[in-house]
Amino acid sequence: MILKKGNKLYSILTGNCPKCHQDFMYKNSNAYQLSQTLEMHERCGHCQTKYKIEPSFFYGSMYVSYAVGVAFSVATFMITFIVFESSLIHSFMAIVATLIGLMPVIMRVSRNIWINLFMSYDASLAKKKQPKND
Repeated sequence: MILKKGNKLYSILTGNCPKCHQDFMYKNSNAYQLSQTLEMHERCGHCQTKYKIEPSFFYGSMYVSYAVGVAFSVATFMITFIVFESSLIHSFMAIVATLIGLMPVIMRVSRNIWINLFMSYDASLAKKKQPKND
């Protein structure tokens, strides 16, 4: 199965800690609660991994967000223009609607991809609860 703990794709799609895959990174699981879309816990509740490696760490996810947005745009265009044989203007409107509708999801997935570029799964952290260090 592709989506199992220990796989980067699991952490990217679920929003779980990239180190232990045990705890959810975001304070609210609903990405569409727009006031809290990007609010994250400071550390993982299970392994105490610090999510913000440095100040402004997640600014880099804007580059990933652009690529994810382009991927959704191309997919939307292919579906509307080629599969449904819509006009270019209708395809363009579908792309705009898709990007606006999926904006919170795209932002979270982009952050998840970005942090997973810099952190890897550690099975030893997933097995036992780590003591809280402050």
